[in-house]
Amino acid sequence: MSRNQPSLFNDVIGPVMRGASSSHCAAAQRIGRLALSMMGGQIDRVLVEFESRGALATTHESQGTDMGLFGGLLGWELTDERLLNYVEGMRSSGIDLRIEINDFETTSPNIYKLTLENAEARHQLIADSTGGGMIEVLSVDGVALSIAGDCHETLVFFDGSGDELASRLTELFSEAEVLRLAEGAIEVKAQDFLDEQEVAQLRENFPITSWLEMEQVLPVASHKGTQLPFTTCEEMLAYNEGRDLQLWELALAYECARGRLTAEEVFERMGAIVVLLKDSVRIGMEGTEFEDRILGVQCQPYEERLKSGSLLELGMLNEIVLQITAMMEVKSSMGVIVAAPTAGACAALPGSVLGAGQTMGLPEEELTKGMLAAGMIGIFIATHSTFAAEKAGCQAECGAGSGMAAAALVGMAGGTLSQALAASSMSLQNMLGLICDPVAKRVEVPCLGRNVLGASNAVSCANMAMAGFDAVIPLDEVIVAMDRIGQSMPCEVRCTGLGGLSVTRTSLEIEAKLEKRCCS
Repeated sequence: MSRNQPSLFNDVIGPVMRGASSSHCAAAQRIGRLALSMMGGQIDRVLVEFESRGALATTHESQGTDMGLFGGLLGWELTDERLLNYVEGMRSSGIDLRIEINDFETTSPNIYKLTLENAEARHQLIADSTGGGMIEVLSVDGVALSIAGDCHETLVFFDGSGDELASRLTELFSEAEVLRLAEGAIEVKAQDFLDEQEVAQLRENFPITSWLEMEQVLPVASHKGTQLPFTTCEEMLAYNEGRDLQLWELALAYECARGRLTAEEVFERMGAIVVLLKDSVRIGMEGTEFEDRILGVQCQPYEERLKSGSLLELGMLNEIVLQITAMMEVKSSMGVIVAAPTAGACAALPGSVLGAGQTMGLPEEELTKGMLAAGMIGIFIATHSTFAAEKAGCQAECGAGSGMAAAALVGMAGGTLSQALAASSMSLQNMLGLICDPVAKRVEVPCLGRNVLGASNAVSCANMAMAGFDAVIPLDEVIVAMDRIGQSMPCEVRCTGLGGLSVTRTSLEIEAKLEKRCCS
């Protein structure tokens, strides 16, 4: 089960969630759910540590990390309304919780270090938020791991050599991957757990010191021996020789292989996502309220001025801006949104697809095809770079969304596969170097404007590509360049709230006012 086989619905179009940030809220919730599962559903005490130089040290309260993590520890889903009152939920749970900002060795700005206790056991889990709600558990009780939450995980700690135990586990688990870890530990990646009787027999026959189980938390499972048809644009084009498939059809082929789903199942899943996106726009247009946010309702006056003819004539783009604004306001009010590809960049791609579809009078089926085409571009980005602003700046969020949207728009307009890839390449090129510097450490400003920027760029690049403009640099190479640029960015401009607009006088004043309001 490869750790580098992104899924459309795990890594790119999703999760469906509440919260300001997928890297913070969704990832934290999934880490919390894994921790709760590992502790057998019972946690009495938990110490949460964030590294002092990382992104979470400064943003865990304002960007929803605490909300997601506490919700996960309580067993709540990502769309649960109780997340809005997570503080009270944690207080009434009886769990003794502490959060500390400490110095410890780390390789990522998004590290969670949890020490968990109940009446029977004490365990430590270290995990990373890798972008777009995706996670990786790096270790449990000091044993190095790589757990993404895309299958059921069983961790077995034992005394002795473990050879016979490993052989027995291989026999008992069907189509599982049994891995020997450090001395005294075995990991089993499978589609299910053993029943209690089988576990009891193993404990009786082998010197097992600890048996831990972590449930799958991602929507699409990984399977042993999965072979992907392609992982780069170049490979995809080679695969498509003689097939003449459109980009959305290639996305179907990829996801069918990745998730072992039928084409109908993949299309239906994406169709359900389109329905959710439309619902987010509707809720946003009705008006949203939330105390801890910077911006009020803006989509309604935009619509009024658009209908009255008092705005510049931008055609399709005006409708796209309207839908982007509505979606971002739902996100900022902790409503249910689709992270596509992230929560902070949840509107550039969907707003482009829905706005263009409405302007062009396209049926829902064509919107679904547009989202599938965009998702294929996202697969390439997820495979060879990241969606995490904490690791590569906003170019990896709104920039990625823009590149994905450009490809979708070309397909929706009847363009060719080569034109879609050219549009995506040009669009992403134009967004390279974009930093992440959220005002008052909230995911609102300049996030709204950058989603609009991403969509405006996508519309322009779609037309440029269909007019025959030369992208010059192939998309594969642009993605690699984006990743290298992200690695060279100073940490201050990668979603830490320590640089750019985040540290302007006005930003600091807004932050102080919001904190005072929420504490009063």
